[in-house]
Amino acid sequence: MKPYTDKVIAEKEDHIGWLTFNNPERRNAISLEMWQAIPECISEFEADTQIRIIVLKGAGDKAFVAGADISEFEKQRSSKEKVEFYEQQTEAASKSLAEASKPTIAMIRGFCVGGGVGIALNCDMRIATENSQFAVPAAKLGLGYRYGGLKTLVDLVGPSFAKEIFYTARLFSASEALAMGLVNRVTANEHLEEYVRDYCKTISRNAPLTVKSVKKIVREIVSDQGPDLELCTHAVKECFDSEDYIEGRNAFMEKRFPVFQGR
Repeated sequence: MKPYTDKVIAEKEDHIGWLTFNNPERRNAISLEMWQAIPECISEFEADTQIRIIVLKGAGDKAFVAGADISEFEKQRSSKEKVEFYEQQTEAASKSLAEASKPTIAMIRGFCVGGGVGIALNCDMRIATENSQFAVPAAKLGLGYRYGGLKTLVDLVGPSFAKEIFYTARLFSASEALAMGLVNRVTANEHLEEYVRDYCKTISRNAPLTVKSVKKIVREIVSDQGPDLELCTHAVKECFDSEDYIEGRNAFMEKRFPVFQGR
């Protein structure tokens, strides 16, 4: 896959699309051009029918994403117009992740801070190491936080934990993150990639249309606008009308593993 910027790398391996934040000298702090690259990468992964899962990770062993690149703030966020433009780019990146039809996993090693938490929250699942640490230090920087980002956090961990994360702006351990529901799984640092690959293998063996329908319906369940029941019904019908449904039934009767094609 062509590079969008040397700070964000998109690669394909079997059924996995790997999106790597490649700024290890700054603990993968995310710059404006990196925010802008995310929708392009996700769009390309979405268009590739061979890719069934998208995994986001940080380069190196220090961080997933240690927040926004604060060194850019004077240049990129120093006026009302610049702040609005920056917010538009981060919103577009978040939306591309949240609305991706394919499952997304944040593979978190080390620090996951600020914008890194925001990116991880827009993935379907978060798998971290035992030494991962999480924080949203907005209150230490005087930053306002968008409604959409806060709603995503509240939907995941509840209002009380969301307030604690923001009020204290402190670092939370992986075990604390797991207890509040911020992450799905925690594994040993040396086993993280193997664990994620195994998860991807498990997911990729299942019917893509079923997975896609669940993602659509869950999004409708948590929507501010209320569920679009017609869309939900159509997503379910797509599964029952598919060749994969026939394959699933046949495989069950023949006592073999199904081979799903996503159609």
